[in-house]
Amino acid sequence: MQPKSKTNARNRVLSQWRGIDYAPLEIARITPARLPGEMLPALMKELRLETRQAEAEVIKVWNASIDPVVTAHAQPVNLHKGTLFVKVDSSVWLTEIVRYRRKEIVERLQHSFGKSVVQKISFRIG
Repeated sequence: MQPKSKTNARNRVLSQWRGIDYAPLEIARITPARLPGEMLPALMKELRLETRQAEAEVIKVWNASIDPVVTAHAQPVNLHKGTLFVKVDSSVWLTEIVRYRRKEIVERLQHSFGKSVVQKISFRIG
């Protein structure tokens, strides 16, 4: 094995002679390949696929089980730590939903997903 300074000098000379620095590609070739099964769990966690899937399911159930008049004016935006955030298009509908329909909506969503997934709902004008 060559000393580090000779290796660096060699790489510099080769990259000048070639006109391209191949050092990153050579390092990539040295790095051992990994099986997809080893990489997949970390990738899914990084992309937050489970969270996105849960949010998509909430939207599906929202549109299927909540009164169409309500869904025309309110749509779920985010699900975070048991709180479903819902965007409402006007203050009139916000008042209507919070006063008269909140309990029914929470019960239907909890019936579909369980009490641990949707613990409470936060309505906001948006």
